[in-house]
Amino acid sequence: MDISEVRVRKVSQAGKLKAYVTVTFDNQFVVHNIKIIEGREGDFIAMPSRQLANGEFKDVAHPISSDFRDHLQQVVMDAYDSEEAQEAPQAAEKKEL
Repeated sequence: MDISEVRVRKVSQAGKLKAYVTVTFDNQFVVHNIKIIEGREGDFIAMPSRQLANGEFKDVAHPISSDFRDHLQQVVMDAYDSEEAQEAPQAAEKKEL
């Protein structure tokens, strides 16, 4: 399964949530609301979930294999890092003005 598009929506509020991500697979299937979370040992992705009546959260969609989860996390984090790199020069230009 190919990942055909990754869209990153950064979150400006303070906290551990850094961004929401939408991933399109094979130009045919999309998963919204994958979260990038700041963790103690580095950033990681959290799959979309819903809260159950007992207060627990259950993933709505998730990778079956750890290999694909690692691949998905790498692709998502690369897209996030790329967006961060593009924003850095723009932020520096605004400070100079």
